[in-house]
Amino acid sequence: MDNRDMIRMANQIASFFNGSGPEVAVKDTAEHINKFWDPHMRTALLSHLSSGGEGLDPTIIKAASLIKPPRLAAA
Repeated sequence: MDNRDMIRMANQIASFFNGSGPEVAVKDTAEHINKFWDPHMRTALLSHLSSGGEGLDPTIIKAASLIKPPRLAAA
């Protein structure tokens, strides 16, 4: 997935929840990403966040600590 698409999708999710107030929006945004984004998408988002999160809605940046990294597959 292209970073632009990932940023666009993350920002759409944040935009949807931003009407709920800041604290609820952060929690609900992270919950949605944890539930519905596949491991590759979450890895890409977390990587982008760790390098500054350019282009991401502030709600996504605030939700970063609540977004769960994918579990590593057992070897």
